[in-house]
Amino acid sequence: MSRQKKNPFESFLKKYFSVESLNDFNLGLPKRILIVRQHNQLGDMLASVSLFRAVKESFPAAEVTLIASPENFYAVTKNKFIDRLFVFDKKKIFNPFYIIKLFRILRKKYDVAIVPATVAISKTSCILAAFSNSAIKIGPASLNGKENYISYLFNYGIDLDWRVNPDAHVSDFILDIVRQFKITTKDFKSRIEFDKKDMDYARNFALQLEGERLVGFHVGAGKPQNRWPMENFLELIKYIKEKFKAKIYITGSSADRNEIEFLRDNLDFEAGYFINRSIPEIAALIAISDLFITNDTGIMHVAGATETPQISLFGPTNPFNWAPLGNNKFFLRKSDLVSDIGVDEVISLCNSILNSRDKEHAK
Repeated sequence: MSRQKKNPFESFLKKYFSVESLNDFNLGLPKRILIVRQHNQLGDMLASVSLFRAVKESFPAAEVTLIASPENFYAVTKNKFIDRLFVFDKKKIFNPFYIIKLFRILRKKYDVAIVPATVAISKTSCILAAFSNSAIKIGPASLNGKENYISYLFNYGIDLDWRVNPDAHVSDFILDIVRQFKITTKDFKSRIEFDKKDMDYARNFALQLEGERLVGFHVGAGKPQNRWPMENFLELIKYIKEKFKAKIYITGSSADRNEIEFLRDNLDFEAGYFINRSIPEIAALIAISDLFITNDTGIMHVAGATETPQISLFGPTNPFNWAPLGNNKFFLRKSDLVSDIGVDEVISLCNSILNSRDKEHAK
């Protein structure tokens, strides 16, 4: 396996931060644990909840510190498995006050530092763990056969390979980084905390809508190939409104401006638009809904953390890896083209879910 010549920074890392490799997988009873998960987006962070849960179940007395990124930290605000949350923002590394805060977090005396990996290995996360004052450091030695050339920063370099079980769910796969230490959980479900203030806001929003059942839609997605056609969403929303006399709301952000404007211009009734709200508020609103329908995107994982029935629409992504888990969590996929999913198929599943809820409420 060839690689480019090491740059001066890598030489510096290897000289001053390489650590001894260990093969005794007994961590004892750590009191302070650092997890560095500043890489990837909202969905990836929510899929990491199983790791946080496993650590807390294995070491309930341990204090867990998480280093996250500006792109994903809001997925775990108020999460009960995290005792301290620090946001690592690369844009602030030349701010001396910020660097002092970062230094204080890293130089706390940790017993264990863990760097998980699922989609890619984050060199920055590896380096942050290396700079930490941790007695033991655990991270990826390779991912899917691609070597991590700075794995010398870890006492335990773990080979991670999704190809061994390509349909493994991400919340299961992420535990491979700590499985040899017998850190695991039986509950792979994601979790989002919301409080009474979040719920009150959600309920007040829903009260403003006209209808009976409450049905939500997320029509945007960061990746264009994950977006079901807006004409399909329009037809589906009109059907749900008429058939079930539903209160309809749309979640989204400024990034979904075009999709939201399309609905505003083409719906013949007034829907609710829950735009640019916090993740706990969105989770609270979905939690009181009868059904939520979404593209394969970050909000799909937010909905997946609730008990609300959900339909997720997939294109190129493997739903067995990423679809939310639960008895009332459904996904549809026909091919790598999400547009191949027919409106009639989604309508049929909606009918089944909402009619079943009617029967449950009638008991």
